Amino acid sequence: MRLDIVSIFPEYFSPLDVSLIGKARERGTLDVRVHQLRDWTHDVHKTVDDTPYGGGPGMVMKPEVWGEAIDAIIADGRAAGSPAADSPITGSPITGSPATGSPITGSPITGSPATGSPITGSPITGSPATGSPFAGGPEASATPRIIVPTPSGRPFTQEIAQELAAEPWLLFACGRYEGIDSRVMREYGARMRVDELSIGDYVLAGGEVAVLVMVEAIGRLLPGVLGNVHSAVDDSFAPGAMRNLLEGPVYTKPPVWRGHEVPEVLLSGHHGKIARWRRDEALRRTVANRPELAAAIDPETLDKHDRKLLDELAFRVGPEDMAN
Repeated sequence: MRLDIVSIFPEYFSPLDVSLIGKARERGTLDVRVHQLRDWTHDVHKTVDDTPYGGGPGMVMKPEVWGEAIDAIIADGRAAGSPAADSPITGSPITGSPATGSPITGSPITGSPATGSPITGSPITGSPATGSPFAGGPEASATPRIIVPTPSGRPFTQEIAQELAAEPWLLFACGRYEGIDSRVMREYGARMRVDELSIGDYVLAGGEVAVLVMVEAIGRLLPGVLGNVHSAVDDSFAPGAMRNLLEGPVYTKPPVWRGHEVPEVLLSGHHGKIARWRRDEALRRTVANRPELAAAIDPETLDKHDRKLLDELAFRVGPEDMAN
C-alpha cells in the first residue's frame, strides 16, 4: 500500500517509523511518503491560508496550493515505476530520492526500503517497492482515495479501517485552522473517491493526529503486519462476532497479583468455556460502557445464552416490541 500524507507539519509523522507501522515500512508492506504543503506555494512567505469569505474568526486553507500538491502527487504515483520515476517532475517539488537516514529534528530515520526516504520537512519521494501496484501496468494510471480528517466528517470506524486497508493507494490531506476550502473536496470528489472522516466528537488543532490514528488502524490490518493473523478478528468492533462489541478484560501471568486472581475459567484449558466467558464479558462491558453500541447489535446474531445474559443486565437489544 502507498500512503501519501500532506501537511504543514511533516515532522508530526516521525512515529510512523516505529512499532508495527515502522516494521511494515521496513518490509515494504507500506510505502509512506510525507509531503510539506508549503512546497507548493509561490510567495516568499509560503502562505497556505487566507481569511474566510463571509467573515468570522480563523483562517481557511487556500484551494490553489492544495490543488497543486494533489495534482503533483497523483502525477508522481502514476509515473512511479517508469524509467522517469526518479527524474524531477516539472513544476513539482517531488524530485528523486533523498538520502537514507537523513535527520528529522535531529534524529536518524531509517525510512522505508520501498522509498529509501526519511520523514523530512520536504516531500518523501522515490520509487515504490517491487511488486507495488504502481510498478507499471494498468494500475499505474490509478488514482488515490483521498482522506480528509475533519470533525464534520462521518465517523471513522473499524469497518471503514478494514475497507481502506483493501485500497492500494491512500492520500491523506491534513487540514489546519478552520479547514480546507470546500471546493478542493468538490473538485477531486468529482473524479475520485474522497472521504471526510472524523475520529471523534471533538476538535483538534489539525488533522495530523487524526491521520496518525487512521494510519495505525489501517496499517495493522494489512497482511503480515500483525504477528498473529487472528488478533484483528477478536478486536473490539471487528466485523463478525465482535461487531458492535467491546473486547472484554485480558490477563497474563502471574495467576495472582496483589491479591487479584485471574478468572478460573481462563486457567481451565476448556476452549469452549473460555470462548463463552469472553463473549459474556464483551457483552457486559459493552452494555456498561457503550450502551448505544449494544442497542445496535443485530438480534439475529444473539444466541439463547446471549439473550439470557442481556435479560439479567436488564438490557434490551433492538426496537421495543410495541405489541407488548
